[in-house]
Amino acid sequence: MKANPRFPDADIEELPRELTELGQRIAALSGPQQRELEAAFDRVVEAVRRRRRILSLVQEALSQLRLDIKYLMFDLEVTRQERDALRQELEDL
Repeated sequence: MKANPRFPDADIEELPRELTELGQRIAALSGPQQRELEAAFDRVVEAVRRRRRILSLVQEALSQLRLDIKYLMFDLEVTRQERDALRQELEDL
């Protein structure tokens, strides 16, 4: 009887190689030690996934902030050009 793999393919790509190897070694154990280690391992895996989600959100927020700053810099430059053009028109009167 073949057991379901503890780590589906998507999880293997998602988790660091060392963590995947540790999980496989824990799965190869037997007895109460395996259950204790599996519980701790599951908490570590969840923490890694949570940190990756947070990192992804932070990276997206930074990308959006950079884009917003570029738009603001463009708007500022255009506003300055318009101001200078209006000043020039007033001086010419």
